[in-house]
Amino acid sequence: MEPEVLPPASRNLPPRTRVAGNLFADENLDMLAHLLDDWFRIPGTSIRFGLDGIIGLVPGLGDVLAGLASCILIVAAWFRGVPYVTLARMVVNLGIDVVVGSIPLLGDIFDIAWKANRRNYALMTRHLQQPHRHTWKDWVFILLLTMCVVAIFMVPLILLIWFAEWLAHRI
Repeated sequence: MEPEVLPPASRNLPPRTRVAGNLFADENLDMLAHLLDDWFRIPGTSIRFGLDGIIGLVPGLGDVLAGLASCILIVAAWFRGVPYVTLARMVVNLGIDVVVGSIPLLGDIFDIAWKANRRNYALMTRHLQQPHRHTWKDWVFILLLTMCVVAIFMVPLILLIWFAEWLAHRI
């Protein structure tokens, strides 16, 4: 039995990176982000929009479909070995895009301005070029995200305790 010969670079990569191969090439992902966020330009202006903004005009279903298409960038980033802190930032960018984008008309204007796919592509390429370098922004983001999640769970609890005390004094 002959030993398997692997290229030197593939030994240090996570297993998920070796599986992806060239499936998620930079050119394809850049084209996807461009198509979703800034493929079209309003004549006479510098305002650009993509399929995300157009699909988002369909009430309810449009933003979900655009969000699913945007998930391709996050899955590709995971397959390519992007750190989890960056993946979390990418997921939140997409979440903001889908949630705010679901507001009729104003959400579509927000989609055109926010450009979550361009943001996520930039995050992915930055961390692929500098794989072990996390900036202070990454850690501040994770800290703020954690604080928001804690606040989401604590605010109803605090309001419930306040209401119970108010009710006890009224009785």
